Amino acid sequence: MLVTPVLIRTLQRKLYAKAKQEPGYRFYALYDKVYRADILQHAYRLVRSNKGKPGIDGVSFEAIEASEGIEQFLAKLAEEVKNRTYRPLPVRRVMIPKPDGSQRPLGIPTIRDRVVQMAVKLMIEPIFEADFCDCSYGFRPKRSAHDAMGDISYALHKGHTEVIDADLSKYFDTIPHAKLLAVVAERIADGGILHLIKQWLKAPVVEKGKDGKDRTSGGKGNRRGTPQGGVISPLLANLYLHLLDRIWERHNLEGRYGAKLVRYADDMVLLCAKGTAKPLSMLRYILDRLDLTLNKTKTKVIDAWDESFGFLGFEVRMNRGRSGKAYPHIQPGKRAVKRINAKLTELTRRNLTPIPLPTIVRRMNQSLRGWACYFDYANSSKIFGDVKRHAEERLRTHLRKRHKVKARRIGQGRFPNRVLYERCGLYKLPTTAAWKRAHALA
Repeated sequence: MLVTPVLIRTLQRKLYAKAKQEPGYRFYALYDKVYRADILQHAYRLVRSNKGKPGIDGVSFEAIEASEGIEQFLAKLAEEVKNRTYRPLPVRRVMIPKPDGSQRPLGIPTIRDRVVQMAVKLMIEPIFEADFCDCSYGFRPKRSAHDAMGDISYALHKGHTEVIDADLSKYFDTIPHAKLLAVVAERIADGGILHLIKQWLKAPVVEKGKDGKDRTSGGKGNRRGTPQGGVISPLLANLYLHLLDRIWERHNLEGRYGAKLVRYADDMVLLCAKGTAKPLSMLRYILDRLDLTLNKTKTKVIDAWDESFGFLGFEVRMNRGRSGKAYPHIQPGKRAVKRINAKLTELTRRNLTPIPLPTIVRRMNQSLRGWACYFDYANSSKIFGDVKRHAEERLRTHLRKRHKVKARRIGQGRFPNRVLYERCGLYKLPTTAAWKRAHALA
């Protein structure tokens, strides 16, 4: 993990403290910080660590470092920003498959544009972080999906078991530019920063058509949307929905309607204790004022005692322990389990036997560790045990194919779990979830 240099961290803390102390203050001297050498260097390192693909110009990190070098690349970029001749290039759009079979558009700006976006983000994020509400968890420093799940668990435990599982229709594609820029301008008076953000919002989007030819959309006439994939996009998307959080907090809608709002970017749930009709009506009204709409098909109203709901990959419902005590049961969702099992199966296919075994195991371990790091929470013990057994069986099957052992029973004896873990080095999934290790549940 990259450590923020002391000078930049000090500046960020000053900006945060000023914003926290003066909620109405508008920051006006930020643009000259964007092209500061140390800020651009740190921005480059952060973008580099994300290991993203090249943008529409085809220029990769390796190409930059092999030709002109990082210092020269950043010096030219700093000069463009300083002289205000910097113009973003079009965004390359690719379609990423989603678990439900649909596709999600991902916008990939060029590396130079990502670096400038990161430099701006380093300056403005502390300001808006001072304003964000406690119900917001997505794309925020020192906040995680586990924190959001903890908030949901607490609300359910307190009796907020009527749940509005809200889904926004194409949120990133429908954010109105004028209203978004107005929200940014509430805190940022620096015209240079506002102009940069406007340029990124208006950047053309290029994607391959079915005929293989490039199709261009967006541009100066575009008035909606911020492409998913840009460095600045998550912050801007979070900032616009902060209006919803702010209204919910300032008008004490949680107290009036008994409806607890928990939001992670554009994923949100309302956990209700006094019925769902009024909170849902108010949510629709606020979103309508923001020019946003709920997806009628995917938005659901459920009773957590009767059925589960999904949030951030987890499956949540109310349950009773053996003592009869009620508790929120949170475990990895069915899709998440299906995906990791399918990945493990893919990594141990029969046709991969020519690949060295340490490489096979290393790839399995990378997938298992990443999955476990995210889902090792709450009541995941049983699910982890199932995935652990699947990983063992897949590696054992792979070893049988590799060593031409046809009989399953013989393979079980020749490659017991001890061999899988001690000799092959398979990562051992924990079978006691973090929550159970810390708290004895009912």
